Amino acid sequence: MSSVQKHLKGIHVDHCKNTAGCAITPIALPEKVYIPMSQHIGAPCQPTVAVGDHVKVGQVIGDNAAPVCAPIHASVSGEVTAIEQKMTAQGRVDTVIVITADGKQEPAETVVPPVVTNKEEFLKAVRASGAVGLGGAGFPTHIKFNPRNPEEVDTLIVNGAECEPYITVDHQNMVVNAQDIMDGMLHTIHFLNLKKGIIGIETNKPDAIAMFKELFGGHPELEVAELQQQYPQGAERVLCYETTGKHLIAGKLPADVGVIISNVSTIMKIEQFLKTGMPLVTKSITVDGNAVTNPQNVEAPIGTPLTEVIGFCGGYKGEPKKIILGGPMMGRAIPNDDVCVVKGTSAILVFDEAFAQINPETACINCGRCVKACPMNLVPAQIYKAYVNKDLEALNKYHAMTCMSCGCCTYVCPARKQLSFINGNLVKGFVNSQGGKK
Repeated sequence: MSSVQKHLKGIHVDHCKNTAGCAITPIALPEKVYIPMSQHIGAPCQPTVAVGDHVKVGQVIGDNAAPVCAPIHASVSGEVTAIEQKMTAQGRVDTVIVITADGKQEPAETVVPPVVTNKEEFLKAVRASGAVGLGGAGFPTHIKFNPRNPEEVDTLIVNGAECEPYITVDHQNMVVNAQDIMDGMLHTIHFLNLKKGIIGIETNKPDAIAMFKELFGGHPELEVAELQQQYPQGAERVLCYETTGKHLIAGKLPADVGVIISNVSTIMKIEQFLKTGMPLVTKSITVDGNAVTNPQNVEAPIGTPLTEVIGFCGGYKGEPKKIILGGPMMGRAIPNDDVCVVKGTSAILVFDEAFAQINPETACINCGRCVKACPMNLVPAQIYKAYVNKDLEALNKYHAMTCMSCGCCTYVCPARKQLSFINGNLVKGFVNSQGGKK
């Protein structure tokens, strides 16, 4: 148990963990998958296959020699029937490889456990696995695991908070695949020459906490940090402080304060690659919302159309008004379901018109609730005002670039102002357009 006792500010949201306890069920194999070449922060992959090629599960179909990139693999066996430009879940047009499945799911000959005896081989294996931040950020994990100051980094923090409403797949993976997660932590600590590993889990997941405490019993280098049930515990800066007491300020990387932070499912997938050689080709997803007939947790091949995932869950039981990829606080609303599952897809939430209705904004009453809620101790209403006035000096004065778009201010605002979207997205765009912080 971590000894850190102080807590950053945040809010108590309705957890809506409707699928808690639901096993992760593999969906029916899709007829076709549509696999984008850009599923991570950094350089997009270039196709390494051509139309007409036969591919097998786990075969590399996209890669790039650029440093910040992670390879992309075939999630089904079959024939490459198209390479086209298509709108993706990231909200942009991307090169997409279309594979028509043959139903055999034959693994590629390259799917063999890698030989890993040192740090260099470990980092090579992490890259080969295709691992990226599976909490949604999508940063290539082999880059994160190879900081510029390795001698100053001594702690691995594993994010098992899963503080967003609705999402429960990380919880399920922690319960079902706890051994893989622990082994992944031990391998990461060993090969990166770290001193300890901490997994942070909110107290509304007592079964996961108990399981890891028991597993960690013979490993003094591993700790369980019981996090209070408060949003946004899983945010990088908040998690860093809650587990170690270290402040990760805006503009700094976790390695700058001596830690590496990774999502629990990323650690799990890396360990499974080390054991089996099968790279990241499927994704665990929570499918929920009041417009979904049978909410549940599923495992889907990367590239599966959302329509097929939702169809597996019984389809829509009402007219969908809003579809969100990820959680309702920091997820991305998409215009329709004509996109596919990617590495960073943690949830598909679908709501009807009544539930998705946003009431009109009213005047700010200067109540200060946004200030009390902000984990970064910002003054959201003043940042909002400064942006409206295009006042760069005031934006810098109120540290606008520190906003992490967690949504706490919007959630508590009685005037229903979209403070988080403006302060986190539009403000940063404006400041950067003016040459950044002066």
